[in-house]
Amino acid sequence: MTNRIAFLNGQFIKEENAFLHISDLAIQRGYGIFDYCRTSNDIPVYLDYHIDRFFRSAELMHLQLPIAKPEIISIIQQLISKNVIPNSGIRMLLTGGYSPDSYEVVRPNLVILQHPLHLRPAGLFEQGIKVITHEYVREFPGAKTINYSMGIWLQQKIKESNAVDVLYHQQGEVSEFPRSNFFIVTKDDVVATPKKNILQGITRKKIIELASNHFVVEERIVTLHDIRTAKEAFMTSTTKRILPIVQVDNAVIGNGQPGQIAALLDKILEKEESVLLQ
Repeated sequence: MTNRIAFLNGQFIKEENAFLHISDLAIQRGYGIFDYCRTSNDIPVYLDYHIDRFFRSAELMHLQLPIAKPEIISIIQQLISKNVIPNSGIRMLLTGGYSPDSYEVVRPNLVILQHPLHLRPAGLFEQGIKVITHEYVREFPGAKTINYSMGIWLQQKIKESNAVDVLYHQQGEVSEFPRSNFFIVTKDDVVATPKKNILQGITRKKIIELASNHFVVEERIVTLHDIRTAKEAFMTSTTKRILPIVQVDNAVIGNGQPGQIAALLDKILEKEESVLLQ
């Protein structure tokens, strides 16, 4: 049991007492959206971006948010005050509601949770990771839905391959990881990231902005062949920040070590966030 407080449909209640009815479309059909941001020393990182994406996901999935953006910000600030978890993850969840026929979208349920957050394990950046590939494109890739069936189903294969994650592609054009975006660095130091069939990640957005001050950045088609000839590769996400990739399937990336450009961008992102959090 935990003493954490959650927000559910207009009320702050103990997380252990926060329940949804079994008729909810999130349970019946896996229909719903969410977004996720982190706090550092009780300050939400890039909260406006996350809430804007939350609203975009809701619109794409024909879900009507019951409150406005300022109210969500206020709720999150109150949760932070009530729970006292300085470094945390904030999850905003909007479900399809209590459907009378297990199919029709009705009034959504809004849930906001906060829990302790641990970022990438120490030493993982310096070591780099191996990933595998799988041919798949998410339904509604522009929306952050709660449907992670493929990513979860592939966990066994990922473990059997001694890998950390799986990179989706369609006929050789790569897109994204289940919970992260993907970048490569070409041999002439162009930073490239896929532009099709992806969720517009917040960390991805910041890396594009920050890297553009130092390198040529391209949002374009990235292929499996591009990966095999790349000098560097890395993933980005809210919790991982930047994480170097040193092997994709059987292909070793560059010299098999985390690259200098990924390290530089990680330091630039850290500096950007430290200024934001002052």
